Amino acid sequence: MRYNSSMYSPLKHVIMKQPTDAFKSQEHLSKNWKTFNYLKEPNFEEACAEFSELINIIEQQGAQIDYLPSSDTVGLDSIYAHDPVKFTPAGALILKSGKKLRQPEAAVFKEFLTEKGIPIVGELTGDAVSDAGDIVWLDDRTLLVGRGYRTNDEAIRQLKEMTVDLVDEFIVVQLPHDQGEEECLHLMSFLSIVDKDLAVVHSPLMPVFLRQLLLEKGFKLIEVPKEEYDTLGCNVLALAPRVCVLTEENAYTIQQLKAAGATVHAYKGQEISLLGTGGPTCLTCPVVRG
Repeated sequence: MRYNSSMYSPLKHVIMKQPTDAFKSQEHLSKNWKTFNYLKEPNFEEACAEFSELINIIEQQGAQIDYLPSSDTVGLDSIYAHDPVKFTPAGALILKSGKKLRQPEAAVFKEFLTEKGIPIVGELTGDAVSDAGDIVWLDDRTLLVGRGYRTNDEAIRQLKEMTVDLVDEFIVVQLPHDQGEEECLHLMSFLSIVDKDLAVVHSPLMPVFLRQLLLEKGFKLIEVPKEEYDTLGCNVLALAPRVCVLTEENAYTIQQLKAAGATVHAYKGQEISLLGTGGPTCLTCPVVRG
């Protein structure tokens, strides 16, 4: 079995977590949304409806979905199944979040993968912290890793060591301070690869060398304006090359993607995405693309 080393090849197998298992109930949300730094308290019933809409879009593309179990050791953010693990062609890398409240998620994910018989090829240890949102496959032998508040130098050293036989180019991208340590800024916050030559970006946050690298490699850049960056317009999940899903609040970005020949699916993401700052890429952990 060859596992995932692409951001845009057809999605075949993905891991997600239901709001019923992450948010649990309105009462649970009321007690915990401030602790997890949500913009306001999500509506539980609306969150479940939004998630069902997203699931329908993904299932219509033919992808197999496995769901993480409920666990008392993890919190609301466990709905964002992307971050505790990054897949390589050989299997999973188990990470340790730079957000301390999220660190218990890795153990739950590791147990889940073991039960499913999915190989684990490495695990961060010691002082290393990293979120999968900082790790982007530019192509199947080029790995971009963002160095910011969620991914530190020790994690980068270990990731480079663990992927030495899988990667020809390992490129470290220095991330800006932006809104500070308490806010979530990942490499994938301002970069989504949706085809071999198409990327959705918010250039004001991009290092010059990275923007130039994408252009040199022949990428067309879909530029997301600030107002839609704030509504997760840069958070675009590719279900297949130029087949995308993002939150419906981003009309300009949707129009630009369509003009670039993309098929675009949109879902209402107020409760499950905007309030927790986690779009469709955050809600999905791609296991196999093919």
